[in-house]
Amino acid sequence: MSCVGLIQMTSVPQPEINISLIESQVSSLVSQGAQWIVTPENAIVFGTKQDYHTHAEYLNQGPVQKSLSDIARQYSVWLVVGSFPVRTQHGVTTTMLVYNDCGELAASYDKLHMFDVDVEDSHRRYRESEIFHPGDQIRVVSTPFGELGLSICYDVRFPHLYSALRHAGAQIILVPAAFTAVTGRAHWEVLLRARAIETQCWIVAVNQGGIHPGGRETWGHSMVIDPWGNIVAGSDQAPESFVTQIDLGLLNEVRTSMPVVTHSRFENHFLPKKSEL
Repeated sequence: MSCVGLIQMTSVPQPEINISLIESQVSSLVSQGAQWIVTPENAIVFGTKQDYHTHAEYLNQGPVQKSLSDIARQYSVWLVVGSFPVRTQHGVTTTMLVYNDCGELAASYDKLHMFDVDVEDSHRRYRESEIFHPGDQIRVVSTPFGELGLSICYDVRFPHLYSALRHAGAQIILVPAAFTAVTGRAHWEVLLRARAIETQCWIVAVNQGGIHPGGRETWGHSMVIDPWGNIVAGSDQAPESFVTQIDLGLLNEVRTSMPVVTHSRFENHFLPKKSEL
């Protein structure tokens, strides 16, 4: 059993403002028993292409990442930063950062799927591929709280990724996000519950929520879902932090009573053998 804290934010373009809020919420959540804490996508910078590229740092370098490391170390808590712009030789990635309770970078994950979509809201045109370079690897990281599968926002629409995370050993899958109000209202909960049910994993989904500078509106409704698909804790659209318990014993019960992975005929019978390709 572990206690996770979720920080639902309405992030702004300025990192110092967002980091100050995160630190205050980490302090509060730790006092409530949180052993590990998750923030949304774009938690540190939420703005334009110029904002992301201006504040991008090389992985595990720079003042912003040092501040995040310091927070994790000061409060002796595992801190998952939903995404931060990281500079690479290929461009800028939008990258999840996982710090352990000593402030060390334990893992990172570059978002795989870019949100290139037209939405009926005030922003209308979203083209993440014009801002970020996509990742090319899945990631599962071992922690004292379980095996964490890493994903970000739009990734949730691609169930094969979540199946791959389950097969790689994931017990808890993280979904930090900045889901729009329009797509969130229609799809956020149903997608998250589906990913939990089909992978038989815990889902910890932390969304941005509210009206951001520039008028973009995000859906909020962060939630934690158990491996049976039940929402065990959640919030509304406004910024809010909360804690809840993760019980891996329940995961084992669900997987034992309904062993869907061993029942799957698709991988064993319908995928072509390498010799047939």
